[in-house]
Amino acid sequence: MENSSEQMKDTQQITRKKGGMRTMAFIIANETFEKVASFGLHVNMIFYLINEYHLDPATGASILFLWAAISHFMPIIGAFVSDSYLGRFRVIAWATVISLHGNIVLWLTAFIPQARPPKCKMNVENCVSSNTGQLLLLYSSFALMSIGAGGIRPCSLAFGADQINNPENPKNERTLQSFFNWYYASVGLSIMISVTVIVYIQDKKGWVVGFGIPVGLMLFSTVMFFLGSFLYVKVKGKKSLFSGFAQVIAATWKNRQLPLPPKYSETWYVQKGSKLVVPTDKLRCLNKACTIRNPDKDLDSNGLAIDPWSLCTVRQVEELKALIKVLPIWSTGIILAVTISQHTFPVLQASTMDRRLISNFEIPPSSFSVFAILAMVMWVAIYDRIVVPLLSKFTKLKKGLSFRQRMGIGLAISCVATAVAAEVERNRRNTAIREELSDNPKAVVNMSAMWLVLQYGLTGWAEAFNAIGQIEFYYSQVPKSMSSIGVALLSLGMGVGNLVATLIVKVIDTVTKRGGEVSWVAGNLNKGHYDYYYGILTILGVVNLFYFLICSWAYGSEEDIKSWDEEDEEHKNDEENHPSKSSHVI
Repeated sequence: MENSSEQMKDTQQITRKKGGMRTMAFIIANETFEKVASFGLHVNMIFYLINEYHLDPATGASILFLWAAISHFMPIIGAFVSDSYLGRFRVIAWATVISLHGNIVLWLTAFIPQARPPKCKMNVENCVSSNTGQLLLLYSSFALMSIGAGGIRPCSLAFGADQINNPENPKNERTLQSFFNWYYASVGLSIMISVTVIVYIQDKKGWVVGFGIPVGLMLFSTVMFFLGSFLYVKVKGKKSLFSGFAQVIAATWKNRQLPLPPKYSETWYVQKGSKLVVPTDKLRCLNKACTIRNPDKDLDSNGLAIDPWSLCTVRQVEELKALIKVLPIWSTGIILAVTISQHTFPVLQASTMDRRLISNFEIPPSSFSVFAILAMVMWVAIYDRIVVPLLSKFTKLKKGLSFRQRMGIGLAISCVATAVAAEVERNRRNTAIREELSDNPKAVVNMSAMWLVLQYGLTGWAEAFNAIGQIEFYYSQVPKSMSSIGVALLSLGMGVGNLVATLIVKVIDTVTKRGGEVSWVAGNLNKGHYDYYYGILTILGVVNLFYFLICSWAYGSEEDIKSWDEEDEEHKNDEENHPSKSSHVI
């Protein structure tokens, strides 16, 4: 296994010449324009699927949920490839090029008339369904963009942190926290541009122009990232984490009959120079993987494990433990992801409401999600510059609130958001019935769409608390060699959340339309019961909040593992002076 202390030394030496804030323009530009391109496509895509591919709203929503889910799952693969093999720079570079090709393919579906079924009026004519070839071309564009997102999203944030992380700086922790906050805010601003400018162009200029602009943005993103190549700190991937985790599991199973030695024993197999000389007490069963049964049989003449599938280092064991320990808390973000991913149905609601802002200017239905982003960005700025300094005086924490406190507050706010969404939809539906518009799903009811702003704002506020709290929590609880994986956990949660959202919609649609009844999520919102749908999300959110409190209590203290990648000079000197008192080392 690669000596991480030497890797850390090399990285710090390189950082003196490379990295720093001057690289942020290239890295953030890459992530920002990728977000502008991808989210500019996501938010309005339901109308493209309904009007151009003749899909019903439930099917279209399910496709988009699945696309989003895959886009959020891929970062886990990208993170493992990055941390284990290629390094973050190469993964981001390849992913950017692949994402560009995905945007080009999607643009071709709008540019080539034969790539779509013939035009017709939905709910008026018998429209021709899309054929297999047309759908394959569309889905291939989604797949390429998902692969690209899988490389860019988990690595960009960690890659940016590589450039500014300086353990010798006494303000390093606060600098990293501000970086995470403002990085997430910059991504939010890029999404805000997507759901306003890009969506407006799509509505007014059509799909050819509307999809062509994201192609240009991704091309610019690609060029910007490669321009800064010579300035970056490029940390290489270490030994495969996949195999490392598998070795720990295999060694634990092989040693399952072995009794655990005393905590401060000489039988732990330790990586040279590591401060991790004794395994922690949590998940103690895994400690058997790093227990030396017989030094003569388990170690070679150099003190290395003869069979790494039977004996692992303490560090390997603790890396797997770190990942396993955060999974229960990670799972609490799934229901929040379901709430955050509610783009499709609010867009359909807004399309049936009065969207006039001033005079004859109407806000496009897909652009209402800008209010969620505004709420998120504004709160990040207020929290980082005003709230944190004030709270730190009372909590004695440099970051104001603990990571888990922020996450819990975000979950509570998300429950309020879905409850408000249910009440707004109930009023909208009642207004449509009162105005005798039940049979006219495209009619605009006499109710301002600005009522949707409250639920969007609360959702953005919830995301600002919980999502950023998750990123910082994962980043702090895993070693830096696994930082891409830590960051990717948020994306994985969003992916699972989108799958759960798809399942919820399918189950509700199937169950509620039995016996000839109208589905709660029917294409005609005025006959459906989307207020009941939001009510179910609220109930799930409240249950999830209590589940989070239990998981947070069970997790215990947030152990400081910043020293995982630092060389332990005291241990090294003690080993040289008193070799008989130290544990076995590599």
